Amino acid sequence: MFVVGITGGIGSGKSAVTDHLETLGITVVDADKVARVVVEPGKPALSHIVDRFGDAILLEDGNLNRAALRERVFAEPQERRWLEQLLHPLIREEIMTDLQSARSPYALLVSPLLVESGQNSLTKRIIVVDVPEAMQLARTVQRDAVPEAQVRAIMQAQAQREERLRHAHDVLTNDSDLAALHAQVDALHQRYLKLLESQA
Repeated sequence: MFVVGITGGIGSGKSAVTDHLETLGITVVDADKVARVVVEPGKPALSHIVDRFGDAILLEDGNLNRAALRERVFAEPQERRWLEQLLHPLIREEIMTDLQSARSPYALLVSPLLVESGQNSLTKRIIVVDVPEAMQLARTVQRDAVPEAQVRAIMQAQAQREERLRHAHDVLTNDSDLAALHAQVDALHQRYLKLLESQA
């Protein structure tokens, strides 16, 4: 399977890109969604998290309180490293299963931590959705209704913009409107289809 990785910082517009590619029939595997699946009630990962952080990390219905966990791990780097060591192998396994069942000409693996988690080793090409940092910050604060300081902490934990761009085969610049972004995505999609034809 020809896998294209797609990454970008928080609030860069990865969802806008992947939603559009899904309408074109491309299978999208979202590492964030997979990350939610591996911590569902009854899954071993959730028990480990509760053992470490206590029941206060759960919502009343027994699901993980993601906001409470995020607050804890972004405040304490060693806790974040512990969590990543627990979850990254489980997430990778689930991602590989999902990618192998894809039936589209190519599959997309969308992950904000594509490079940092080593998930880029599963891909043949990498798209970076790039946006100026000030715009990224403003969009995320507005979208998630969270304090600017929390968004900045998340941005710090993700690869810096220059680092992401260094790994990019293709860059989509999302500093205008949705129509402009979709036009770039359509052109890239056609390029991938031609690339795959030439390799067949």
